[in-house]
Amino acid sequence: MWNTSAPQQGPVVLLVEDDEDLRDMTTQMLELRGFQVLAANDAVSAITKCKVHEGKIDVLLTDLGLPGVSGGELARSAQAVRPGMETVYISGMPQEIAIRRGIIKRGASFIAKPFTAEQLAGTLRSVLAQNNSNAPAP
Repeated sequence: MWNTSAPQQGPVVLLVEDDEDLRDMTTQMLELRGFQVLAANDAVSAITKCKVHEGKIDVLLTDLGLPGVSGGELARSAQAVRPGMETVYISGMPQEIAIRRGIIKRGASFIAKPFTAEQLAGTLRSVLAQNNSNAPAP
């Protein structure tokens, strides 16, 4: 029988993606690699999760192109609520264009769509390792 009451281990990722299929696929990719995922489909849901989640949220993983707000704007709002939370952006838009348009800053952690599960998990582990967090082993 499954023990659903056991506490989950691994870093917590707040995933914000408006495409339901991509959100579900990304959640599966991460959970299979030891991450806990809080999924949101828009900025309002993401900020609500930041406010109500009782534990730590290690990383905000957000699409840059969200309805009504950019991922960069969401990250600034979310980090006001969760100052220690890291941010990784995902987008089909090239990183240089996002930087040039002022959506993200140069040096921001960025994953281009389409991405593999290994690219995604590797980038998150790298961001977490840089900040002495406890990333799951490959």
